Amino acid sequence: MRLGIIGLPQSGKTTLFNALTRGSQPIGMSSGRIEVHTAVVEVPDPRVDKLSAMFMPKKTTYAKVTYSDIAGLDGSAGKNGISGVLLNQLTQVDGFIHVVRCFEDENIIHPMMTIDPARVVQVMESEFVMKDMIAVERRLERLAEEHKKGGGRDRGVIEREIALFERFQVALSKETPLRDLEIAPDEEKTLAGFGFLSLKPVLIVLNLSEGQPAPEIPYQHQRSTFAALQAKLEMEIAQLPPDEAQLFLEEYGIEEPSLNRMIRLSYELLGLISFFTVGQDEDRAWTVSRGASAPEAAGEVHTDLQKGFIRAEVVPYDDLMEFGSMNEVKAHGKFRVEGKEYIVKDGDILNIRFNI
Repeated sequence: MRLGIIGLPQSGKTTLFNALTRGSQPIGMSSGRIEVHTAVVEVPDPRVDKLSAMFMPKKTTYAKVTYSDIAGLDGSAGKNGISGVLLNQLTQVDGFIHVVRCFEDENIIHPMMTIDPARVVQVMESEFVMKDMIAVERRLERLAEEHKKGGGRDRGVIEREIALFERFQVALSKETPLRDLEIAPDEEKTLAGFGFLSLKPVLIVLNLSEGQPAPEIPYQHQRSTFAALQAKLEMEIAQLPPDEAQLFLEEYGIEEPSLNRMIRLSYELLGLISFFTVGQDEDRAWTVSRGASAPEAAGEVHTDLQKGFIRAEVVPYDDLMEFGSMNEVKAHGKFRVEGKEYIVKDGDILNIRFNI
């Protein structure tokens, strides 16, 4: 999972990146160049901690998420377009964290001169919609030519793709982001290589000053949500030693660091869940899409497990915590054996039986 942190210059993108990654990237005026800072972060999960304490493995491995701080968007794409280098970075991520400046600071000039979070959200949305519209129109031109010439793909396949992109064209002409549309699984496969920007889920982070209430922004779209925080404060907490950080959190009445909240919200936006494997050698968290089958989950562990999948032994995490051991889980009838049709649930502990 890779998430791109975007926003106008001086919005607090790098500050949030440092908070999420416990990094120390320099914060200051943008150079105007396309710059990308990337870091891989372990997903904090108390369930992994409890499983590790129970099984005492040699190694404990958390799920991971990649954050990329992407500089280069300045609100001018409507005039100048999005450059190829920047577009390449934007299309490669699974979703966006859009940092919107809400704080007042007379020493930091806002690119649009005045602070208006709702306007900034709309500007970024419009830039993505416009870029997708250009891509859709180009694709329709190619499809029309392909349909006219014939001799290649099945005409029925081409016609279905034309209908899909015409539906996209109508939505985008109304400034409706593609994530608002119902897209069938077979259509998703067709779109896999396009990287449409307005199709990607987005978490809008309102960057506040201390004590500032979060503004109300009229924005209701699918696969999108809001979070409010003080990025500067969160960065300072993240860079403290763990014991001092805990005292800091208690002093400011912060229930958990931004890292935990951002990752949880990101998982929800991207439709991801975690399942676990346990043993003497390693306890590990794995990430799959919600709705993944047992063989698909097995494939995350190793491709051989998916190819030779026979069955999955399943223990729900909550049942293991309730009864205290695998033997007690079995004694209470909570141990299950599932086949290829089983849909993995968040928190499942799996043991894959296979034969190659």
